[in-house]
Amino acid sequence: MAVGIFDSGLGGLTVWSKVQERLPEVDFVYLADSAHAPYGVRNADDIYELTCAAVQRLFDAGCDLVILACNTASAAALRRMQEGWIPREKRVLGVFVPLIEAMTERQWGDNSPPREVAVNHVALFATPATVASRAFQRELSFRAIGVDVEAQACGGVVDAIEEGDMILAEALVRSHVDALKRKMPNPDAAILGCTHYPLMQEAFQAALGADVKVFSQAELVAASLADYLERHPNMMGSGEAAFLTTGDPARVSDRATQFLRRQITFTAA
Repeated sequence: MAVGIFDSGLGGLTVWSKVQERLPEVDFVYLADSAHAPYGVRNADDIYELTCAAVQRLFDAGCDLVILACNTASAAALRRMQEGWIPREKRVLGVFVPLIEAMTERQWGDNSPPREVAVNHVALFATPATVASRAFQRELSFRAIGVDVEAQACGGVVDAIEEGDMILAEALVRSHVDALKRKMPNPDAAILGCTHYPLMQEAFQAALGADVKVFSQAELVAASLADYLERHPNMMGSGEAAFLTTGDPARVSDRATQFLRRQITFTAA
């Protein structure tokens, strides 16, 4: 039984860690497209082509269900993939839905008209490609009204994290939060719209202030996936657990072990 998890790099390991903890009986095949990371500075066509290639690799590994643990891929490629690329017997899910469900306190199957929710001013921190797609705002508008979203493109943060330079990553986080606050001085909530960013959650929270509720995706995705597999047990797939990368396996393994503080061994995709 295997479920695929895809990310452009190592940020999706924050999702893998939580879903593996929540669903220990399920094997996960994790694919990092490290050779082409980061996706956040690429155009939509590039992101679509790279995401399709990676997801096909996970289908070939025996996964019938793939989680795009990459906000950029979810924002720029998922809808296009669902409209004409994904085989009927396969499923590809993004990471926006669980986040919007939590923020609006509405289940995705609730098709009643948009309504007011508890938060009014939301800061969105994401990659340049995710910000440019406006996918978060579009999906949120189906569920909520009266929510002002101010997006901040966080250039450089993913690169610094992938390189293991957490001092630079923290400095960039402070700079991006300062820039956001110049546009929206008092956000009610903040969305960490990239699965790399939970690695810097303390830095985001410190820069935003203790009174700002920070939504991070890993635990929300884990809970949502558990619910989905309970309703669709036939989507478990037939592959075996693995960590795959399009980059240098030794280098990616070292970085992954650093991130999670546990031994993670990648092999070539």
